[in-house]
Formats: sequence, structure tokens, C-alpha cells
Amino acid sequence: MLKSFYTLLCFVFAATASQAQIEKEVAPPYNIKTISFVQNGQNIVPIFQLGDSFQLQFDDLFGNEANYYYQIVHCDYDWKPSQLSINEYLQGFDNQRIQDYTNSYTTLQIYSHYKIQFPNKNTRLMVSGNYMIKIVNEDRDVVFSKKFIVYENLVSVQTQVKRARNVAVVNQKHNIDFTIKSTGITFQSPLTNVKVLLLQNGQINSAITNVKPMYTIGNDLIYKYDAETQFWAGNEFRYFENKDIRGAVNNIARIDSQGGVYNGYLYTDEARAQTPYSYNPDYNGNFIVKNLNAENNEIEADYAWIFFTLSAPSFYQKKDIYVNGMFNNYALTPDNKMDYNAEKAVYEKAIMIKQGFTNYQYVVADKSGKIDAENAIDGNFYQTVNDYFTLVYYKENNQRYDRIIGKSVVSSENIIN
Repeated sequence: MLKSFYTLLCFVFAATASQAQIEKEVAPPYNIKTISFVQNGQNIVPIFQLGDSFQLQFDDLFGNEANYYYQIVHCDYDWKPSQLSINEYLQGFDNQRIQDYTNSYTTLQIYSHYKIQFPNKNTRLMVSGNYMIKIVNEDRDVVFSKKFIVYENLVSVQTQVKRARNVAVVNQKHNIDFTIKSTGITFQSPLTNVKVLLLQNGQINSAITNVKPMYTIGNDLIYKYDAETQFWAGNEFRYFENKDIRGAVNNIARIDSQGGVYNGYLYTDEARAQTPYSYNPDYNGNFIVKNLNAENNEIEADYAWIFFTLSAPSFYQKKDIYVNGMFNNYALTPDNKMDYNAEKAVYEKAIMIKQGFTNYQYVVADKSGKIDAENAIDGNFYQTVNDYFTLVYYKENNQRYDRIIGKSVVSSENIIN
């Protein structure tokens, strides 16, 4: 009888786990801006080694010192909640009120700046894996959520960026070759238990997933595919700089303060798909919050409406065009979607962005939100310098969660044939 009950319990648990919903990022409302993970004072791609200190920061343009709380969910490789209970992946508690917040100082646009330090006295992450952090209000409604990744440095990942082997796309794609080596772990059933995540410039939502080892040599796992590990190379990110928010420099045509806040009008951008590649150093989509005349950029950097204008072929009118970068988490939302001005034959969008140095790009997507990287507005060029992340997931036969046991980051600056 007891054995039958135990079998039924296991069946119910397995069925519940299989039906778990995939955790998807919730885009923030208009008033929440500049969501970023910060380490050593810099915005970074949210991939951290287990035990590292980091922060999550964001601004609330309402500036009313609202109460926000954070919740943390541990996920498996496919971003479904893992089988671990909260006390197995967190030491302490979540669902805590964010107590570190400060109002802006000497800015035209008021805001409250919030900051969460990890680990903190209430919360410490205990295992590696995929995580989703949710910021909720007093009614426990999710205001926004963000993915981040925690890894352990247990295996060596040797990675190279090569040009595509397919002649048709040799000038447009990057191919990622890599080998996973370990002296401390003997892989059990590596074809099913080892999984990898490949990211271009840290963009989790456009990752390459579910690539199995092509073959093994002893305990080494070899990945040397032609198509399965290829990314469209894209082009260098565009940028503007308004560290002096009243100065029309670095791709800003003019500035005014109509409406009570600063407005920055960028020069019209031309689509670059049909023009030769031109090297233009970028920050691979990242941004820097900076006010030249401030001591504390977190609360003294101001906001400005940035007016984007794009001249692109009529081919793109059948699809949606978005402005994105790390400054808005690459979100394909109405707040970032461009409008077509038929009278001027250009696409336009105004987005409120915190001053400093900002990388951005224009992306094309269909009505379902699928990005058309092949027909990118700025083209695809193998010379483009991108950062490529390789993350190794491993789940032993008796383990209940996907552990991340290694990471590598390589640049395509030294691409080889």
C-alpha cells in the first residue's frame, strides 16, 4: 500500500513538473527604465560565477518611492521552474522589500533609483543554473522580470569563431566551434545529459540551444558543426553620446528642453545592408550611464527623449521595426516600435533614455515577434566584431536540476577561416 502511494506521488509530481510553464520575461511598464545588472560599477551581461557579488538596478520615473519586492525562481535549461524547492537554491528568503532606493538629484526628469545587492543578508544563491528575478509591487503583481545565469567553473570550454563553411553565407555568418574538456567530471550519457547555450553579445532570447556533441574523444566533447552553431553576423551597433546632455555632439543633431525635459534629435540613420562594411568600434549593445557634471551618476544622470529617425527601403514596411539594445533589454514592445512617416518616407520613434553612452540597433520582426536576422536593416558582415558566450549545462542521472559547469567568452575580432 505504501509503495503504491509513493508511486502515485512520484507520478503526480512528474506530471506537474512536465506541465510547468516556461518562465518568460515580463517587459516593464513605461515608468520603469534602465534595468541593468551591475558588477564592479559597470553594466554587464547577466552571467555570474556562483558566489560573485552583483546588483540589479532600475529607475521608477514616477519618483514616488513606491514599495517593490523581489522574487527569485530557479529554472531548468528550458526556463521551466526546476524541481528544486526554494530552500534548496536560496539560503535565506526572497519576497523581500527593496530597501535601497534614492530619489534623483538636480534632474529635470524626477525618478527613484532602486538597487538590490546579491548576496545580501536575506538572500544568497546556493546552486548554479538559470534564474528569473521578478520585481513585484505591493499587490504582488509582477512589474517586470529579468533572466540571469549563474555558473560554476568546473570544465574548460575551448572556443573559436570561424567563417561559415557554406559558400552562400560565408561573408554573412559566424560559426562557433568548441570543445568541452574536464578532468574532474566523467560525463554520464553526454549526448543527453550535457546541453549547451550559445549567445551572441549575451542576448539570451536569441540563443542557439539543444546542440548535441558531434562526437567524443575520451571524456572530451567536440562540437564542429556547419549550420547548427552559426549566427548571422549582423553589423556594428550604432551609438549616441549625451554625457553633456545639453551638447549636440556624437550623432546628436540638436537639443532642446521643450516639454520640461531634454530632447535629443539624432541625425537620420541610413540602412547599411547594401553598403560596404565599415569598422566602427562599439560596446556590443551595452550602455554607460554618465553625467559629466555629476558625482553620483546613478541619481544625477538625467533622462532625455531621444528621437530616432531611420531611412530604409520600402521592403521593410511589411514588417515591424524596433529600436533596441541593452538599454531596453532588446525588448520588442510597442514602446520601442517605430512608426512609419509616409510624408517624410522615414521611420520614427522617441524613447526616453538615461544620459550617457548608448549602443542601439534597428531590428526587423514579424507580427509574432520573430526577428528576421537574415534580412537585417544594417546587413550581415563576417568582419563584425561580436562576443560569443558558450555555457555548458550538465544534469547527472540522479540529479534534479540542470547545473551550469562552465563558460567561455570569445570575440570574433580574430575570426579565422
